[in-house]
Amino acid sequence: MKRNIYIFNPGQLKRDANTLLFIYEQEKKVIPVETIDSIYVFAEVTFNKKLLEFLSQKQILLHFFNYFEYYVGTYYPREFMNSGLMVLKQAEYYLNKDWRVGLARSFVFGALSNMIFNLRVYNSRGKNLTEHIEFIEDRIKELNKAKTPAELMAVEGHARMKYYAAFDVILDNPEFSFETRSKRPPANRLNALISFGNSLVYVAVLSEIYRTHLDPRIGYLHETNERSFSLNLDISEIFKPIIIDRVIFSLLNRREINTSDFEDKLGGIYLKEKGSKKFIQAYEKRLAETIRHKQLGRNVSYRRLMRLECYKLYRHFLGDELYRPYIRTR
Repeated sequence: MKRNIYIFNPGQLKRDANTLLFIYEQEKKVIPVETIDSIYVFAEVTFNKKLLEFLSQKQILLHFFNYFEYYVGTYYPREFMNSGLMVLKQAEYYLNKDWRVGLARSFVFGALSNMIFNLRVYNSRGKNLTEHIEFIEDRIKELNKAKTPAELMAVEGHARMKYYAAFDVILDNPEFSFETRSKRPPANRLNALISFGNSLVYVAVLSEIYRTHLDPRIGYLHETNERSFSLNLDISEIFKPIIIDRVIFSLLNRREINTSDFEDKLGGIYLKEKGSKKFIQAYEKRLAETIRHKQLGRNVSYRRLMRLECYKLYRHFLGDELYRPYIRTR
């Protein structure tokens, strides 16, 4: 199975014959290219055109994060599964108002349903979350009334705020209280974890889209505009609760991340490098975790679920199968 490579040290990334070489100070690390899915760069790394040509040949994506660990962009190699027909089909679904809203509604329904799944898990463990569950169930009932993606985003936003309020009940840790959602900059430690994790899942879904016939530039819930990619944001809504939020709950409830893993920077609170590494380790473990897939009749990993979600959309655009979002039920 291929894996992601995370670079936190400044250095040089170069091609060395038919493999990759990372040079940091006096240390050289060989990275067998056959084992790599994507590379995540969090430090100042130099490379040349020869390397980019090699990554394109090997179909490896290169994702960049800035000093604050915000995702800033991707070197997206030439698409090797180009499909003019699929671009036309995606555009057709975008331009048809009813079809677009229908897809956008499916993404929000998946997101809210997976939020409820998380809350029910912790409600069964003695946390009193009935009010939060009922609130989000009521928001689901409003989805059919929404006539535009903006209205759907508003419903999702109301549900998510109630969902985030449940974090304080689940965690019961004043050092990691939610308070309110803040992104740029994160106002507290819990917001820092949410923002960092969400960035990771956006990029993971983008990597899976790349390995299908879908075009990531055409989204349905999130506006297709000057933003480079938006379909990955749509699909990520489904997976953020069951991947990122569960990683956060696990790390904090087990005290694997603590206050020493954060620092104040320019008016915000961010993970230190050691904290980011702890998060990524738990996140990769979650992606590799397998669950029973009822339709396939076998276990699949969370990473594979992302790819399967892309395939479902592909079949939807071709008219072979109505798209239904993945919802965790057990």
